Order: sequence, then C-alpha cells, then structure tokens
Amino acid sequence: MSIPPPPGSQPPQGPYGPPPADWPQAYRPYGTPVSVNALAVAALVLGVLCFLPAAGLVLGLIALRQIRRSGQSGRGMAVAGSVLSSVGIVLWAVVLSTGAASEVWERFKDGAQGNESLSLEKGDCFNAPGGLEGDTYDVDRVPCGGGHDGEVFAVVTLPGGTFPGDARITDVADEKCYALQDHYAMDTWAMPADVDVYYLMPSRESWRYGDRAITCIFGNTEAKTKLTGSLRGDPTTLGTDQIVFLSTANALDAALYEEPEKTPEDDLAAHRAWATQVHDVLGEQIEALRGHPWPADARKPVAALVEDMEDAREEWKRASTAGDVDGYYAHYDKAYASVDGPATVTARKALGLAATPPASGEDERGDSEAQV
Repeated sequence: MSIPPPPGSQPPQGPYGPPPADWPQAYRPYGTPVSVNALAVAALVLGVLCFLPAAGLVLGLIALRQIRRSGQSGRGMAVAGSVLSSVGIVLWAVVLSTGAASEVWERFKDGAQGNESLSLEKGDCFNAPGGLEGDTYDVDRVPCGGGHDGEVFAVVTLPGGTFPGDARITDVADEKCYALQDHYAMDTWAMPADVDVYYLMPSRESWRYGDRAITCIFGNTEAKTKLTGSLRGDPTTLGTDQIVFLSTANALDAALYEEPEKTPEDDLAAHRAWATQVHDVLGEQIEALRGHPWPADARKPVAALVEDMEDAREEWKRASTAGDVDGYYAHYDKAYASVDGPATVTARKALGLAATPPASGEDERGDSEAQV
C-alpha cells in the first residue's frame, strides 16, 4: 500500500527538477510517436486549394491553440494553412468586387455544357471541325449561303430531373427530330437525296450544368461534302398557297409511313386497319384542298389532283374491307398509283414548288430512309 505524502510537502522530483510552468500539461513516455493535428492538415488543404478560405483560416487558428495545449505536431501546417487562407480571402474579395467570379463561372459552365455552349438555334448553320459524327462540341457558326457542315432545323428541350441516360436521350432524339424535319423543310421533294438527320445531345457532364437541349441537324451523308444554301422551307419562307398544299401532302405522307411492318400475308387485319386510317386522312386533305381559294393558274391543276385523290381514297376503302391478301394487294396497288403521279407534278409546278419526284434511291412514298 502506498502512503500519501504529508500535507504541504512536495512530491519527489526527477533528476532534472520540476518542469517549467509553461510546459505542456500532456506527458508521454520517451520515444512515443507524436500525432499530427487533424485540423492543421485540413487548414493546409483548404489553404492550398483556396476553397472556403474563411474556413481554412478558422481551422488553422483552432489547430494552433490545440497544438499548444496538447503537444501535437502540425504547427507548420496550421500556420501555412492560415496564411494561404488569408491570401485566399483577399483574392476572393477582389474577384467578387470586380465581377470576375461571374465571368469565370460562366466560362466553366460553357466548357462543361458542350453543344449548349454556343446556344445553336433553329436556322443556324455551322461547321464542325471533327465532322457531324465526330467531336461536334467545337462548332463555328457560319452563314447558310456558303458551304457548311450542318443546319439546325429544331431544338428539343428535355424535362429536368436526373440524367435519363444516353440511350433514352437517343430514343427521344430519334422520335422528335425525324418528326420535326418536315416542319422546317416542308417540301420533301426539294430535299437533296444525300442529306440526312443528325443531332447533338446533352452529355452526363453537361446535364449537371443545365444542358437539356437536343439539337436536330441536317447534314450531308458524305463526311467531306458540305451543304450549300439553306434547306429551310417553312411559313417564314413560303407563301400561304404553298403551305396549304405541302401541309396536305405531308399529312398524307405521314399516314402512308405508318404502314405495318408485317406483310399482309402475316397480318392482314393490321393492313386493313391502316388502309382505313389512310382513307380517313385522304378525306381530310381533300376537304382542305377544296376549301382553299387557289390562285387562277393553280385551280385546275389542284382540282385534277383532288380527283386523283378521290379515286385513291376509294381504293383504300376497298382495301380496308378486302376478304383476302390478293384482293388487298389489288386495291393497294391502284391506290398507290396516284401518289406523286402526274397530277401532283403539275400542281407543284403551278405553285412554284419542287416538281421532280424523289429519286429512286429514296423511299417511293416521299420519305427518305435515314441512316444515323
């Protein structure tokens, strides 16, 4: 059992006497490793990165106080972190006061947003040094009258939320861009055979900075061949008579494009239903053509076209009720005989529209097969 010393007496001292009054109060055996103060490390990191400099300065001062009391190492890091953070505070104050922070942030966002950085809009033409199938983030806007790699015909804005994934965005681009191309270039006969649809899409990185734009583009299918002149043909460039005529033609083309993938031999019922839809669309377009006040030189050509459309409509009606595949094909062939026929060419000429039917390399219904 140990006996406590008498009251008022001093405890025995070591061979070197008592420690100084300001000696740290925490003692450790000789040779024990000295730990590094964690706040000193944090202060140094924040100071070097110049990130949250005020926090770096506060952590540095707290670290110095803890080191003085605990005997931990890291005083040099705490001092360096405090100094660097102080400098960072001064620099941030200067940047904010001059408005440079906003400019730096905008440049950072622009660099991350890719195709959104140039804010390409409907009607813009541009060159892409990497080609439309290469790096299209670096593009230069140019006049549409000269040679150019692409022409923007639509911009589709996606809803917010989490990044939907590349596959989903591609599906939306396929659906929207092909549907919108005829709104910009209404005269499908005037579209060159070597022009196709491309698009710029948000990346995962650009999505974080608000990029929600799918940019639909016309481009040449030959990588080294440029477009010349604008392909735009919409209400901003066409007359009222041309718009009415093309609207009816495109509505019919859209209905014909919905032809079932399976053959009549495999699914006659689906083809009958489709024939009914075409019959109904033809009726609507015939009424639109009859109800429009055409100029004198276009009245007879349009009237002749309407007669052909009436004949075709009757054949589609018969196809929709055909009892077998052979009967269906008989009416189907007669109905298609009037599509893009001589009456259509004559009416187009009278209205100042392209009068050469699509080349044989394109879909015979007037829709170009897209290769993306």
